[in-house]
Amino acid sequence: MSTTKAAVPGKASTTKKNSFPADIPEDILLKAYQLMCTARRMSDLYDEHRDICSKYVHSTSRGHEAIQLAIGLQLTGRDYASLYYRDESILLGIGMQPYELMLQLLARKDDPFSGGRTYYAHPSLDRDGFPKIPHQSSATGMQGIPATGMAQGLQYLEDMELIEKEKGLVFCSFGDGSITEGEVSEAFQMAVLKNMPILYVVQDNDWGISATGKEMRAMNAYEFAAGFKGMKRYQVDGADFMASYRTIKEAMNYVRDRKGPAIVHATCPLLGHHTSGVRKEWYRGDDDLKAHEAQDPIPVYEKALRQMGVSTARLKKLREAAEKVVESDYQYAVDAPEPDPSEFDTHIFAPTPIVEEKGNRHPEGGEKVVMVDAALHAVDEILKKHPEALLYGQDVGGTLGGVFREAATLAQKYGDTRVFNTPIQEAYIVGSTAGMSAVGTKPIVEIQFADYIWPGINQLVEELSKSCYLSMGKFPVQSLIRVPTGAYGGGGPYHSGSVESALLAIRGIKVVYPSNAADMKGLFKAAFYDPNPVVMLEHKGLYWSKVPGTAEAKTIEPDSDYVIPLGKGRMHLEAAEGSQSRVLVVTYGMGVYWATAAAKNFEGRISVLDLRTLHPVDWDLIAEKVSTHNRVLVLTEEQKMNSFAESLAGQIGQECFEHLDAPVRVMGSASLPAVPLNVHLESQMLPNAEKVASELEWLLSY
Repeated sequence: MSTTKAAVPGKASTTKKNSFPADIPEDILLKAYQLMCTARRMSDLYDEHRDICSKYVHSTSRGHEAIQLAIGLQLTGRDYASLYYRDESILLGIGMQPYELMLQLLARKDDPFSGGRTYYAHPSLDRDGFPKIPHQSSATGMQGIPATGMAQGLQYLEDMELIEKEKGLVFCSFGDGSITEGEVSEAFQMAVLKNMPILYVVQDNDWGISATGKEMRAMNAYEFAAGFKGMKRYQVDGADFMASYRTIKEAMNYVRDRKGPAIVHATCPLLGHHTSGVRKEWYRGDDDLKAHEAQDPIPVYEKALRQMGVSTARLKKLREAAEKVVESDYQYAVDAPEPDPSEFDTHIFAPTPIVEEKGNRHPEGGEKVVMVDAALHAVDEILKKHPEALLYGQDVGGTLGGVFREAATLAQKYGDTRVFNTPIQEAYIVGSTAGMSAVGTKPIVEIQFADYIWPGINQLVEELSKSCYLSMGKFPVQSLIRVPTGAYGGGGPYHSGSVESALLAIRGIKVVYPSNAADMKGLFKAAFYDPNPVVMLEHKGLYWSKVPGTAEAKTIEPDSDYVIPLGKGRMHLEAAEGSQSRVLVVTYGMGVYWATAAAKNFEGRISVLDLRTLHPVDWDLIAEKVSTHNRVLVLTEEQKMNSFAESLAGQIGQECFEHLDAPVRVMGSASLPAVPLNVHLESQMLPNAEKVASELEWLLSY
């Protein structure tokens, strides 16, 4: 099947009897009509073959064709786009063929977006001459943040003169029901704050599944956007192609000329079902259906074209040509092969270039540094070497340089274009990195405390973690997310939490947890070069080695080339060879120091394995050491119930059972809802060296 933009059948030279408008080319007017007929026939055909086409849930653009084609026919190959699940007519407008969309409808192997992995009209497109469309989730508002991140990244690259200013823009499509989402407000706030080159279009059909506009909101999107100072606003009848085309052209020109962000509120009818699984007759009355049918953009447009002098015969020829392509393409799609089941687990991660430890961990004459400085120096070296890299988050700018001073001096050194504060918007901080990555920037971002990461989890799960897998490797998200974590003496319930188990339940991200300065720097660099989302958990109690027993977290600083491949653990302490019974402590973070202190009570009988990376975990090293120790304690600072530590202990028990001389023990914090503020209560909750020693005694005497 061809993937070039379709020609218009029946095209003839304009005659005197035709009176086409001067501002919209004739070929665009006729192509729009043909593609409207294409979209209508696709929708009808899917209903006619419901037994086949409704195997997987889908939506169509029926009723939205005019506004969508006004957009799709004006997007260019220098633009970026973030679509919504009803936007098949935009895809037709940019040049996608019905056959290609049907391959996704039927989840076939050659679906150009995802290889059969995701829903209809959920594109991931990286094709010359077409707008770049990164992966996104199911587009109920969440897409606004990655799209705005694309605009911010594009703006950054232009400002730094890393790319030419070619008047490209970012287009973001919304349904009206999604505008009430808080994440949309975060996107709008950042767009106007930074005056970004992005166009938002809201397609308002007054329905959100079975809820009407009156039930969902007190104002429409045009009225809502008035609260965002600097947002240029437009309204248009989205069922009128020519009015829509002109409005979109004006709005796009406004953004292309870098005057700021813009929003178009387009009203349009909903003529199809919400989805194939939620049919319109289930919840919409006859009066509502008739009112929407009266606004059908196709007969309205046909009438307008006839008034311009286009003959009925010519319109029929265009319509029949569209219908012929749809019906032919459908048969090709039905006969297309299914995906190969053996490839179901490909593209979970993109390959990383860092596969072995390199550089000098102990350079001659090197000075010892604390962990927080090792991280600071790693960022400094990255920013110096990579102009596409930038750092942002709450309070990391020049005034403070991070609440732990972990970004101190960087804004002064590199400027507030590269190192800057964001509003209190964890969802934006996390989700924008998906857009930043898509346009070629390399973001390092910071969540101020682990306890504050929860507003960003939606973006981390839906936009970052799934992108590589669902786009078949086209759009991995390079994102390094720093998260200070752990209890450190009186931090209280909102500044002391440990969240690794929640993060490790998310597939498609990597989680790193250094315990000393050398590992901090080596893992930081490797995480930056990794093309996948990496969360770097940094224990606040280890930052300055001020907590008793953590002096070893301060190490000689490795050189600037030092990297540690993610997924490789390290033996922090080795038991003496030949001991009759030995215990292997598998741990990370603060657990390394609790275990090391406890080991002094059992000279030569305790080994401490520092995982360093929690996902991917170094299972080969764990299994090797379990086989020579026969007794295992998995130690964590988290509450142990339903934790990563319990899961790891279960895997050890299952996979290494024949090597064990005692049950695998797990030790963690008491299972409380939060870390208490009072230091004595906190101490009672957390593990410590004495408590660990008691567990080791139990294992050795078993």
